[in-house]
Amino acid sequence: MPIKEKIGIVVSNKMQKTVVIKVESRFPHPIYSKTIVKTKKYLVHDELEHCNVGDQVVVQECRPLSKRKRWKLKKILSKSSLIN
Repeated sequence: MPIKEKIGIVVSNKMQKTVVIKVESRFPHPIYSKTIVKTKKYLVHDELEHCNVGDQVVVQECRPLSKRKRWKLKKILSKSSLIN
């Protein structure tokens, strides 16, 4: 089975070695054809703590690291222009 990957935006980096990302999924409504946007948050393991709020990242599925953390950072696609 292939390893799952998702692209998301970092929402919070206040925890140690953990960031929260937001992943959007867009799909048309089955009857009305309006585009629906659903968001879901994931806890991601960031070992070196490189991520900042607003960064676009690629995450990869891994073994459970804690109660809710099952993803690890693969790479940062683009850094945020926000200054923290």
